Amino acid sequence: MSLSVEGSVLWKPTEEQIANSNITRFQNWLKQNKNISISSVQDLWKWSVDELETFWGLVWEYGEVHSSAPYQQVLSSRKMPGAKWFEGARLNYAQHCFRYIVPNKTAIIFQSENKGYKEFTWEDLLRKTASVANYLKEQGVQKGDRVVSYMPNIPETVIAFLACASIGAIWSSCSPDFGTNSVIDRFRQIDPVFLFAVDGYQYNGKTFNKKEVIERIQQEVPSIKKTILVSYTDSFDPTELQDTDKWEDILNFGVELSFEQLPFDHPLWILYSSGTTGLPKPIVHGHGGILIEQIKTSSIEQNFNSEDCIFWFTTTSWMMWNSLIGGLVSGATIALYDGSPTYPNLGVLWDFVEKSKVTILGTSAAYINLCMKYNFRPKEYFPLKELKAIFSTASPLTENAYKWVYENVKKDILLSSTSGGTDVCSAFVGGTPVLPVRSGIIPTRTLGVKVESFDDDGNPIKGSVGELVITAPMPSMPLYFWNDKDNVRYLESYFETFKNVWRHGDWIQINNDGSCVIYGRSDSTINRSGIRMGTSEIYKILDVIPEILESLIIDLEYSGKDSFMSLFVVLHPSVKLTDELKHVINKQIKQNLSPRFVPDAIYAIEEVPKTLNGKKLEVPIRKILLGMPIEKSINPDSMANPNSLQYFVDLASRIS
Repeated sequence: MSLSVEGSVLWKPTEEQIANSNITRFQNWLKQNKNISISSVQDLWKWSVDELETFWGLVWEYGEVHSSAPYQQVLSSRKMPGAKWFEGARLNYAQHCFRYIVPNKTAIIFQSENKGYKEFTWEDLLRKTASVANYLKEQGVQKGDRVVSYMPNIPETVIAFLACASIGAIWSSCSPDFGTNSVIDRFRQIDPVFLFAVDGYQYNGKTFNKKEVIERIQQEVPSIKKTILVSYTDSFDPTELQDTDKWEDILNFGVELSFEQLPFDHPLWILYSSGTTGLPKPIVHGHGGILIEQIKTSSIEQNFNSEDCIFWFTTTSWMMWNSLIGGLVSGATIALYDGSPTYPNLGVLWDFVEKSKVTILGTSAAYINLCMKYNFRPKEYFPLKELKAIFSTASPLTENAYKWVYENVKKDILLSSTSGGTDVCSAFVGGTPVLPVRSGIIPTRTLGVKVESFDDDGNPIKGSVGELVITAPMPSMPLYFWNDKDNVRYLESYFETFKNVWRHGDWIQINNDGSCVIYGRSDSTINRSGIRMGTSEIYKILDVIPEILESLIIDLEYSGKDSFMSLFVVLHPSVKLTDELKHVINKQIKQNLSPRFVPDAIYAIEEVPKTLNGKKLEVPIRKILLGMPIEKSINPDSMANPNSLQYFVDLASRIS
């Protein structure tokens, strides 16, 4: 189905901004040093995927990757999966995080609900990382050992990760808002030898004591030999835990930080799929793949440099935390915030951005929509003079959200809606500082990533909605899933639908000018009389209805019957779901999309079921409403609000 992609222009870069952009500097470098002349972003993208090996080899050179041994070739073959990158090279990710160190310059800015505002210099970061790395080695932690973290987005977590990376240990993290079983399900799969944990955390003004959870992790993940506890909330005495040392007791500032030289594909960290059904998939990424992907992103595609302060509002369980660490690779200051984005009010994050002089703000479409719903206007309270770009991800950004940013945050700003995945810890499509921002439109595919749109038969298409696929390898694709014998789960996850082609599970429309639109998850797509539609198309229409806070669309298809599409809405507390409001909703959808997509039923609910990272659980709820038991539909411990499930279980029994 072809959809309108006009998109009103909301911002244009000046000639000076284009000339001073990282991507223009890269194009100039190519011309002057390699006699490669490429004038436009889209031509640069095409060259980067057509000449894949040449492109990534030049990213290595341009990004000044430090390797203690030379690589033999950039890419062994373009086969997927199984492509081998930069074989022979030996390097260390953490070493590149410290390569632009300026001792007295701020490396990390931190604020939380209970600890206030603090700044840490590069010297602080270096000394503490060296201390923790030395302690781990003294405890017998070796390269290849797994070290896990049950910590929030605080400086100690960054330090612990860098220490692990420096010695070649493999990092994995869950934030303390995860359900206990969910944490154990993840950690038990990878047999960690060491645990970093906090005694508690604070969220929305409330303190949560995590002593019992830590004890259960220690008991049910028997491979853990030692725990380091950060007394973050002073919820209990660390001596109450077995085999536990205090964070402050392991800091010894008389040691130097060294970096174990590792193969390009030595595991750096293990991330996890959302875990909505079955055990979460432990996704393994390598030192080199993540490093060169982050160099490409920050040093070429985006305008990151050592003068920037980069802030992503994220937890340590979301891949954006890992991406935020990449700011250190470019020598930038990174800003960490731990707490609720609405406590004590909606201005708390914007105040942090102002106070920290953030230049790059990363957030989610859900947070922008929240500000929209409550008519919050940051520009009325905060000048935000240093802020030059806002990046949004996690779900598609609606046209109204684009307009809200320019009307209520800042007129002269780059707004970049990006889409990628935990699977590659990077983006497939996103914005660029050298092209105009158009509402609802993502300007380009990212360099070196051969994104295409396939129809059901596996044919490339343009100008209509199809499956988002990757048809050539990326350096940051997973090395493998941990303990996945013969790559069975890996192949099922990405290569089952199209042979030797990565199917990501999103609907995408790629336009003739190279821009694109993401329409949500392809496995939750609505199919009405043969016309397919991503749920985001309906969500953006509902976003303009002031009575609705949130919504969830579920299309139920029964064999031999027409589909039954249900709309679930969370309303403002003072609003009732009347026939009049239902009429307004149906009219908006009918007029702005199509009569085909008017829901068969509308229900008022208290909350939309979501993952711990705030994503709507469309597919699991669809399974429940089709009569599948909860245990085969969703792991409640992977949810932010598991109590929301009961409504749908009860409804399923009524509509079956």
